[in-house]
Amino acid sequence: MKTWLVACSKGGVGKTTIATQLAANAALSGLRTVLVDADPQGSATRWCERRAGMASAVLPVDGTRRAWRKRVPDDAQRLIVDAPAGAMADDLDEVLEIADAVVVPVQPSALDIEASVRFLESLGRHPRVRKGKLRVGLLGNRLKPNTNASQQAMEVLRGWPFPLVAQLRDSQAYVVLTGLGKSLFDYHSAQVRDHQADWQPLLQWLQKD
Repeated sequence: MKTWLVACSKGGVGKTTIATQLAANAALSGLRTVLVDADPQGSATRWCERRAGMASAVLPVDGTRRAWRKRVPDDAQRLIVDAPAGAMADDLDEVLEIADAVVVPVQPSALDIEASVRFLESLGRHPRVRKGKLRVGLLGNRLKPNTNASQQAMEVLRGWPFPLVAQLRDSQAYVVLTGLGKSLFDYHSAQVRDHQADWQPLLQWLQKD
């Protein structure tokens, strides 16, 4: 079972949207997928509940409760954790000890970038990250690709010690899909292909050993 953590101490950067999209992609690939919702708001859990009747359903687990790992079925093949806002590396140690990769979404604003630095510094001090046993990837999120602000923000991220693994453009489609319990990967129309292509570098990076 591979475990992916989606985390950033800055709130409102799209952690839940990213976690649910990754979970849907895994489930649609035929993997038994569990989404651990560690955010007290419970948005990821509600998404799972809306998806419950689909063949590619995702099992929600309440990550705010103690001993949540005991609630993960033994036959789970993909575990995705949606971390709560405000959590630093020390708060996420239980997941960091078992994770195969950490995805850190960052939005293209000076405020978001500055707010993410402290979180990334805390991640960098974690023993598994320092020893190269836990990969950390930056994800540019809600970008407007043709704007100077987005381009400049991505240049800043490329200068950080963790790789910028993908860039996702801004779209209201994510809001609509989350409300339906669905994802981009549930559709095959030309309208979503560009957005799906944005995800390919991230998905390829996550699949690396």
